[in-house]
Amino acid sequence: MTARRTGRRPGNPDTREAILAAARTAFAERGFDAASIRIIATAAGVDPALVHHYFGTKEELFRATVAIPIDPAELLPEVLAGGRDEVGARLVRTFLTVWDSPAGTAAVALLRSAVSNPWTARLLREFLVTQVLRRVLDRLDLDPAEVPLRGSLVATQLAGLAMMRYVIRLEPVASAPQDTLVATIGPTLQRYLTGPLPPPDQG
Repeated sequence: MTARRTGRRPGNPDTREAILAAARTAFAERGFDAASIRIIATAAGVDPALVHHYFGTKEELFRATVAIPIDPAELLPEVLAGGRDEVGARLVRTFLTVWDSPAGTAAVALLRSAVSNPWTARLLREFLVTQVLRRVLDRLDLDPAEVPLRGSLVATQLAGLAMMRYVIRLEPVASAPQDTLVATIGPTLQRYLTGPLPPPDQG
């Protein structure tokens, strides 16, 4: 007697990779918010429950697609703890602590790939915006109209720091102690986060 086919991919070693491939495409093309588990499951030819079985939540699946072995949700409470006026310094310190750790190896590889691969660049952008910057900015009671610009400015600073310290290895930034970089870059991030912005261009 022949078993009836369900049209779904069975749970075999290729299933996880099929889900990841579908997720990378969905997150890069649609963005994190619009890429649902159901859309990803359909593209991979599996049941949505199987996606949850392999990866848990959508956030966990997203982190797997960008190969980042850290969960920003576990780190950002430290950034947001304490006074609002020190968020910039705490964000720089947390950023450096992650990149200086073994997890930083994966982050450097992702950054190198993003420079030359548009798909990786899109995934990295979505990761920064939805998993890091949004979690910080949403807690600072900011004018919603200013949030996109503030987040982009913070991203330019952090991405530039990562590129110079870990990829290009520009001295003395590459070997500077964390305290030095926190003291010098932290105030700039703080200004981007909570300082006054120039008025919109009226011309």
